[in-house]
Amino acid sequence: MTVRVGIDVGGTKALGVALDDSGAVIAQDRRPTPRGDDSLEPLVDTLVELAQSLGVDGSLGVGVPGLVTREGVLRAAPNLDGVADFEVGRLVSERLGHPVSVDNDATCATVAEWKLGAAAGTENMMLVTLGTGIGGGLVSNGAVQRGMNGFAGEFGHMVVHPNGPRCPCGRRGCWERYASGSGLAMLAREAATGRRLRAVVEHAGGDPQNVRGEHVQAAAREGDEDALAVIDDFGRWVALGLSNLTNAFDPEMFVLGGGLAAGAELYLDPIVRWYGELLYQPHLRPLPRIEFATWGPLAGAVGAALMPGVT
Repeated sequence: MTVRVGIDVGGTKALGVALDDSGAVIAQDRRPTPRGDDSLEPLVDTLVELAQSLGVDGSLGVGVPGLVTREGVLRAAPNLDGVADFEVGRLVSERLGHPVSVDNDATCATVAEWKLGAAAGTENMMLVTLGTGIGGGLVSNGAVQRGMNGFAGEFGHMVVHPNGPRCPCGRRGCWERYASGSGLAMLAREAATGRRLRAVVEHAGGDPQNVRGEHVQAAAREGDEDALAVIDDFGRWVALGLSNLTNAFDPEMFVLGGGLAAGAELYLDPIVRWYGELLYQPHLRPLPRIEFATWGPLAGAVGAALMPGVT
């Protein structure tokens, strides 16, 4: 049996998995992600330790957040300090004596859902991760699309409202300001400030400024109409971005991942309904399927394990 190992580097932890020949997860391990100005060498140590603990005996895949070149160089990362042209793959490979494939974490998650998850059997699919921000990946005609430099898939920074709130990227009105977990919280705080969302504010301890997405979900599951109205508004913003992506790429399927997948039963119907209303000429085209991801928090690591050899 060949053991395929993948590691997903997050802002707080690095999660590793080992897959058998069938793609089943046979082992997991995790370590805290080193932080601070001198964290890069400790990060290499962490990746080597994880790979060895999982029994790597061949190729290793690593998914990292940020801009990753086609050569596997991490140019910038939002949650890793001091990153600039970090040759993580080469450094880990020299230590292990095995080839190491490095790619963007959302691209890795895309491969997991395409090969072994919700989109298995499709040739044209897109993953959109709805977390603190929005990331994603694209498979077109049976091949992963990385773009000229390897930076494709930053869907969250499509501008959907030029005069909207400022995004951490420096621009205004990016899609992720409305359709991510932080976007859901923003929409809820705006509604709560207008003396609505009493049940949501109660879940947040009585302070509208403390409202987060999980408070909206909790009230919505209790049937609170104001919370459900915020989720409907949120679904409209998600659908707006999906309709734009459809016009550009014409996918067969959207897979929605990230932390908000835990509330799939609340979000899916509003997203699908608004998508049908916002899409250009929906009555003249087969509509892409929209489903939530199946791999959950393991998606990035599983996809990283599958990444070596994926075109």
